[in-house]
Parts: sequence; C-alpha cells; structure tokens
Amino acid sequence: QATPGSLPLISTTFSMEEGSGSTPPTCYSRILSLSKEIMTSFKNLQNTEPVDPCVEMLPKLYLDIHNYCVLAKLRNFVAYPACQRVPQVSTLKEKIRSLYTIMISFCRRDLVFLTDDCDALEIPILTPTDPSVIQS
Repeated sequence: QATPGSLPLISTTFSMEEGSGSTPPTCYSRILSLSKEIMTSFKNLQNTEPVDPCVEMLPKLYLDIHNYCVLAKLRNFVAYPACQRVPQVSTLKEKIRSLYTIMISFCRRDLVFLTDDCDALEIPILTPTDPSVIQS
C-alpha cells in the first residue's frame, strides 16, 4: 500500500529516468551527428531531379571524422566557388562551415584522429554495413 509520502518519490524517479536520455550532446556526438547530416544533405542534393550542372561538378564528399584529412576536405568544399546560386548548396556549405568550426575550436582537445590517409576520403572503401558513403 502506497503512503502519501511515497508517491512523489516514485514520480520523481520516473521523471529522472525519462530525462536521462536528454543529456547534452558531447563534442564527439555533435560532430558525428552533424557529419552524418551533411552527408545525407549532400546525397539528397545529388539525387534531386533535375540535378543542376554545377551540383554535378561539386567535389566528392565523404566525411570520416576520425581522419585528420577531413579538415582540409571541409575547407576545400566550402571554398569551392561553384553553385553559389543554388540555395541547397549554400545551406550545405553553412553546415560544413559549422562542422569545421566545431572541430577546430570547441572540440579541438576532444578529437582523436586515427589516420591521416587523405586518399581514403577520395575513394572510400565501400562496406555493406556503411550505406552512408556518398560520392559525386
């Protein structure tokens, strides 16, 4: 039998369990989710019909946040002069700029790069478990 004093304890415990999934993102989780969001946006941009000719000329975009060369890849993509008139490309470049800023500023000390293989970002190895690999 529940006493009047035990009811708030039960509801408090329940609300704490619900709230545990809403912890603030770590630097790593934010970088990982933003890189996936960027790759999805790039894929959607490439699959939109009709594809603008400048979109077809964009550099390949495969992001591996564990590869040190990803920083140069992000800089180069943002600096690519084509497609300034395509709003989706401008939006994509803003997301990429944000990711770059997060990686070199806010999360610089939290990142661990496992490789510096720049070729791996140009011709990524396709694995059956990684459908997020995107090429132009």
